[in-house]
Amino acid sequence: MSESVHTVQDRPELQQAVEEFVDAGFAGMQLRVRDERGEWAGTAGVRKLGEDAKPQVNGRFRIGSSTKTFTATLVLQLVAEGKIELDSPADDHLPHFGLDRRITVRMLLQHTSGVYNHTGELDPDGTFVPGLPSVGQEWVDNRFHTYQPEELVRFALSKPARFEPGTGQGYSNTNYVLAQLLVEAVTGRSYAEEIQRLILGPLGLSDTVAPGAQADIPGPHAHGYYRYEDAGQWKVADVTRQNPSLLPGTGDLISTTQDLQTFISALMAGKLLPAPLLAEMRTPHGMLGYGLGLFVQDLGPDSGGVIFHHNGSTLGYGALMYSTPDGSKTLTASLTSGDADIDVMEVFPKALAKLVQEVFGGGSAD
Repeated sequence: MSESVHTVQDRPELQQAVEEFVDAGFAGMQLRVRDERGEWAGTAGVRKLGEDAKPQVNGRFRIGSSTKTFTATLVLQLVAEGKIELDSPADDHLPHFGLDRRITVRMLLQHTSGVYNHTGELDPDGTFVPGLPSVGQEWVDNRFHTYQPEELVRFALSKPARFEPGTGQGYSNTNYVLAQLLVEAVTGRSYAEEIQRLILGPLGLSDTVAPGAQADIPGPHAHGYYRYEDAGQWKVADVTRQNPSLLPGTGDLISTTQDLQTFISALMAGKLLPAPLLAEMRTPHGMLGYGLGLFVQDLGPDSGGVIFHHNGSTLGYGALMYSTPDGSKTLTASLTSGDADIDVMEVFPKALAKLVQEVFGGGSAD
């Protein structure tokens, strides 16, 4: 159940890596790798449960938090245009929220603001404290609801700050909702218009969509499923159609492996930002090793060195987006969840580590 497009030559080791994700319990996967041997794309699994059709090599999918890299790039482009100052209070542009004046634009992008995460938080002991409905039957029942970005922010601000601004680091989707609102406040245009003007248009990313509250994935796509427990019973829902307005600017974009590859390669190669701002973006901070919309990962000198990435997941879908510092070697992928009973927290990191080592380390990890 696989399909490959090899623009240069066969890459059985990459096809095997795709198959391993499906064997582990994912419904389907699309993978695209560009390196010194050329560009390779392949798929495995099924497009829809109960059918035999394979995922398209360049089907669209929900990219989840990979959206944050686009949003951070957009903010930094506006910094380059002189419309925003990175170390100015976010409150200067969004006064109606009454944000702590110590919270800077930089803190939003590097998750150091302390603002509560509107989709839920992990307590220090690992307990998940729910926010707005983002999991379980409550989310399934609510998945076509339209939220306004302002109400997401106000919900988060009604909760205690996680820490004093700049004194800690906590991954919060609300930071990037605020970043989207910041873009709109300083430009007077919608996020969709600005991302088209500064990123999608210049790079020709015609398959990338800022969907707003639109529930459909336009164009060819695989189905995503959500397996969850409700009242002691396991259920599986087809969640391909869902209103992504819970995650504006932070997890709502739709794209393809080709567009993600073009974007991350152009970003790393310095085609979207001036060198000083790209350097700021790529400087890791805090316990997350997070720059401004990018994770920084050091594989070690014998395993590929430093790579930059921002993966994403939303219920039903996952995205991978990796690059070397110069943009010459990239890995982009989409994953769809199925109905298999798998421990994603155990299975996924192992399969991912092996794939990253295969692409960036020059061979499989033991």
